Amino acid sequence: MGEALLQGGPSSFRQGMKAGAGIAIGYAPIALTYGLLAKTTGLSMEETILMSLIVFAGASQYIALNLLAIGTGAIEIILTTFIVNIRHFLLAASINEKSSSEDGIVKRAIYAFGLTDETFSVAAMMHGKVTAGFMFGLNMTAYVSWVLFSGLGHVFGANLPDMLQESMSVALYAMFIGLLTPSMKGSKKTVFLAVTAAAFNSVFTLSGLSAGWSIVLATLLSSVIIQLLVTLRNKGEEADA
Repeated sequence: MGEALLQGGPSSFRQGMKAGAGIAIGYAPIALTYGLLAKTTGLSMEETILMSLIVFAGASQYIALNLLAIGTGAIEIILTTFIVNIRHFLLAASINEKSSSEDGIVKRAIYAFGLTDETFSVAAMMHGKVTAGFMFGLNMTAYVSWVLFSGLGHVFGANLPDMLQESMSVALYAMFIGLLTPSMKGSKKTVFLAVTAAAFNSVFTLSGLSAGWSIVLATLLSSVIIQLLVTLRNKGEEADA
């Protein structure tokens, strides 16, 4: 991939848009599905688009739909979304190291909002520094695609028969399984994390804890425990080496 332009201006912005075109195409079917499921979950068109505008995080929005479907409160949804997206602190910090020294903190804060796993990957692969213009072009292309197709998915869902709309709630769980299975195949850590989280969630739910808090606590505990075990194992291997 070519070197990001160090100077700002339209040329850098256009380069960012060009780099984000593939991401925009890839987001289209995912955003359509989100909009469709949002409609069948009970969200209005305004709520569906507003979530995409403000949250702009595919996995978190799907999780939010699931939590809304089971009647989870706002605090639990916010905490779960925060936990899922906490990695964005690291993404933003990494991109900050690649940012042009000419970009002020305001510009960096604005395009940090638009960082996703995909836009981060594209920016991180660029040689040299990336400018605010490039990042704005890259993020804007992905952002517009996500929001636009979220709305189109809601429109499509509104035209489905009522019986089919109600049955689409099953598709939400199927999608989570589809997202989890590939990552489990290549990582034992992911398998243990998923199993541990499921076990904690079952225990908390059977203990009478609300579904929302069960998910929040299960996610936190499983993440901390598995990461602690991995860290201890790595230290043990280093000691033996």
